[in-house]
Amino acid sequence: MKEITTEQTTDMLLAVCKKIIDSKQLLTETDSKIGDGDHGIGMEVGMKHASAALMQKRPFTTVNNVFATTGMEMIGSMGGASGVIFGTLFLTGAKQSPEQKTLNGALLAGMMRISLDSIKKRGGASVGDKTMVDALEPAVLAIEKNKNKELTVILEEAEKAAAEGVENTKKYVAKYGRAKSLKERAVGFQDAGATSVFLIFQAMNEYTRSL
Repeated sequence: MKEITTEQTTDMLLAVCKKIIDSKQLLTETDSKIGDGDHGIGMEVGMKHASAALMQKRPFTTVNNVFATTGMEMIGSMGGASGVIFGTLFLTGAKQSPEQKTLNGALLAGMMRISLDSIKKRGGASVGDKTMVDALEPAVLAIEKNKNKELTVILEEAEKAAAEGVENTKKYVAKYGRAKSLKERAVGFQDAGATSVFLIFQAMNEYTRSL
């Protein structure tokens, strides 16, 4: 399957929302080890608002509108840095890409690249800084590398790359957030934001494989 419809894309992002909501405890526990412990709570709030909006506003006219709605709801409901960063992940690429009624690898790669670059410019983080970028950048590179293949292949590779990125965060000293003050004591623990990125791509992969 090389592409999915706007309705299927809506269902895919609803699956993403559910995955994050169901993972609230995992994300909270992950964040509490080196962060403020509120990442899971914030992500749950954002995804609940996004899920409600997706259900209320469907059917959407374009794939871009599905992603943009998700991002806007996250920014509007979460507040703080996480709301802006994760909202940007869904919103910015969708707004700056040509509108399409189907989602394929090329569109996904283009949207994710724009969003990744925007997140890095906004937050200043790079791979190795123990943030969500550590999972997002490898996932985007995997999507770009495989963009002409089946969606299931693309998203499986993105999930694998994100998982590896999460594992790599255990080796890094944090440069942002509360974990920054822990310095070497944060080594050995994975980043909660990177974990959320992994869960997002895992949910997308699971959804496309269910079709």
